[in-house]
Amino acid sequence: MNTHLPTRKIGPFTVSAMGLGCMNLSHAYLPRPEPEQAERLLLHALDAGVTLFDTAALYGSGRNEELLGRTLMHRRGEFTLSSKCVLAELDGKRGLDGSPGAIARVLEDSLRRLRVDHIDLYYLHRLDRNVPIEDSVGALVRAVEAGKIGAIGLSEMSAATLRRAHAVHPIAAMQTEYSPWTRNVEIAVLDACAELDVALVAFSPLARGLLAGGVGPEGVAAEDIRAAMPRFQPPHLERNLALAARLEGIAREVGCTPAQLTLAWVLSRGDHVVPIPGTTSSAHLDEDLAALSIEVPAEALARIDTIFTPEAVSGPRYTRGAQAQIDTEVWETEPLA
Repeated sequence: MNTHLPTRKIGPFTVSAMGLGCMNLSHAYLPRPEPEQAERLLLHALDAGVTLFDTAALYGSGRNEELLGRTLMHRRGEFTLSSKCVLAELDGKRGLDGSPGAIARVLEDSLRRLRVDHIDLYYLHRLDRNVPIEDSVGALVRAVEAGKIGAIGLSEMSAATLRRAHAVHPIAAMQTEYSPWTRNVEIAVLDACAELDVALVAFSPLARGLLAGGVGPEGVAAEDIRAAMPRFQPPHLERNLALAARLEGIAREVGCTPAQLTLAWVLSRGDHVVPIPGTTSSAHLDEDLAALSIEVPAEALARIDTIFTPEAVSGPRYTRGAQAQIDTEVWETEPLA
């Protein structure tokens, strides 16, 4: 699996140091691209050297996996494929189920939609608190033994849960939100991943578009998933845009775009960190990938640290219902919905 981009390790896989999060091609964010545009974006990413593509059973109720299945699998040997279970549609209804039986069913559905018999990296999308993590990981161990998946990942879980899971079977990756304005992994998970040789796969590394100039004072469409997130609502949005403006000033000084500066910051947090920004635009993807080749002075990165302290970012990350499904640590000063 070759790429002209810099590479990093995720378990047994060597991948481009920046992957592609595919969620917004089918799910959650608006405007959503037409299928043909989404297909072009995926192929452009592969041609540009991206070798990590991230999807999930949840995204678009399986439509995102179907999109990757029909678009990329004729070039299956050129990339690492990752997907997720636990959060999914079962019996026509969205739910969270980490039981071994549900995991096995969702995996079979994912294999069918992706048109493959093997998924390289398969995550537990969320922690089902009604099922011991050991039982959920055990179901994936059996999938590894059956040759249906190659490596096991966790998503949005704490360092304590990671250690329990890792005691059952080596965990290849922890996927969680990580950007200057969401730094919860710095409480414990980032260091635990480094200690255990687990990759930290950073989703929403551009703060769900806010640090890439994709959100203005008017906010987002009412049907967009971000509209329900407190940080995108008044009065928090205005305060967070003010932080973004300060980052834009640093980007001008450095001579890059805010998105590139933000991604450079995420990449600087450790060699085991792999960001997976999402986009519907090939031009924006090229802009993001260019962050892999820019050099940002340490002083500029340190200034970002001082701007985006946990106390400075305004508003809870999730609604109360969504936060209940999150196992990651929270700051003592962090507001919760």
